[in-house]
Amino acid sequence: MSLTSGALVTGGNDPSADWGRDECQCELLGPQETSTDAVRQSARLAKFHVPEIVFGPGSLAELGHCAVRLGGRRPFLVTDPGLIAAGWADEAVAHLKRAGLRPVVWSDVTPNPKDHEVQAGFERYAESGCDVIIGVGGGSVIDAAKGVAILSGNGGRILDYEGVDQVIQPIPPTVMVPSTSGTGADVSQFAVITDTTEHIKITIVSRTLVPEISVIDPRLLTTMPGWLNAATGLDALTHAIEAFVSRAHNPLTDIHALHAVELITGNLVRTQIDPQDFGARLAMAQAALEAGMAFTNAILGATHAMSHQVGGLLDAPHGVVNGVLLPHVIRFNAEAWPERFVALGAAAGLPTAGVPPHEVAAQLADLVRALADDVGVPKGLASLGVAESDVPVLARTTLKDACMATNPRIVGLRDVETLFREAL
Repeated sequence: MSLTSGALVTGGNDPSADWGRDECQCELLGPQETSTDAVRQSARLAKFHVPEIVFGPGSLAELGHCAVRLGGRRPFLVTDPGLIAAGWADEAVAHLKRAGLRPVVWSDVTPNPKDHEVQAGFERYAESGCDVIIGVGGGSVIDAAKGVAILSGNGGRILDYEGVDQVIQPIPPTVMVPSTSGTGADVSQFAVITDTTEHIKITIVSRTLVPEISVIDPRLLTTMPGWLNAATGLDALTHAIEAFVSRAHNPLTDIHALHAVELITGNLVRTQIDPQDFGARLAMAQAALEAGMAFTNAILGATHAMSHQVGGLLDAPHGVVNGVLLPHVIRFNAEAWPERFVALGAAAGLPTAGVPPHEVAAQLADLVRALADDVGVPKGLASLGVAESDVPVLARTTLKDACMATNPRIVGLRDVETLFREAL
């Protein structure tokens, strides 16, 4: 698998081949790295791909100007019934009309967007004569908007684009407005769509999916239900941790990943206790942004690869599944490279001076589990509906997920089966 859509490109005629050879060997050296290895790490070429970002309270008012700057005349606004009920879709439409635009609203999106929903959205887009595509909502809305954009520029079925760099033709300009603090979809090169025939989630990775503009207005976070706030916050934490230990991490992604961990561990519970704590909301909005910038460039790991399969099977909340799985994957990966988890532990507020790296990693896993407890996430996958009999199929499909390629530890079928059973 080529990972040229990720941030990392090294020298030579075949960047993806160099990545596989040099990066894997270098990263897995861990504490035995030589000074030459360190020089190679610092000298390697890294790409950091992010949208233009408009951030801050009231920034939704900029939406019309953003669409106009991208050449929009008739924007296609993707949202969902919850955002309509909360009033955010109407406010977005008003800002678009104020800029002289004629928006079309499409809201037939459900959590974990389905292949047939994306197809229906594309058909509505095509018949409406729209141009710029805008997503106002959580990760499901934004992924659905990306799916519509893929089909509008490339045709076919959305499931045809599974994997890395399968989106060949350009797509319409996109503007994303996140209403949750965690998915990172508004800045990422990922789209995750549910295959309703196979009951799995497919991951589409392409630089074309990085939106032109992300408008992040923390006001939208205040209407999230508590379960969604918890789920998306844990999703952001998983993004930050997996990006930091990814084989494709680099100094540009590391700084954002660590700051996101600090912000999330310090503010997620505050937003659960007091949803109107705007300081905490602002911090979580920034944390989601920084975690998103980190993982879209460093890619992810085993937690997400496993979580996608559970979500496809059960239509379960993605961030909740991540919250259950992440402590188990931290312990698994730390067996191979505990040193990488020390900085993460420090960012989360753990004492690290003089503490053996494997103990820091274990304490970080415990801290993640405690945070999941605090925000009401179940302790095991069984409570979400996963059965022992599901494990073999889940494990096999996990190994095909694009996120597995950058997990810091080589993972086999038995390893994944063991992780799933431990998480039951």
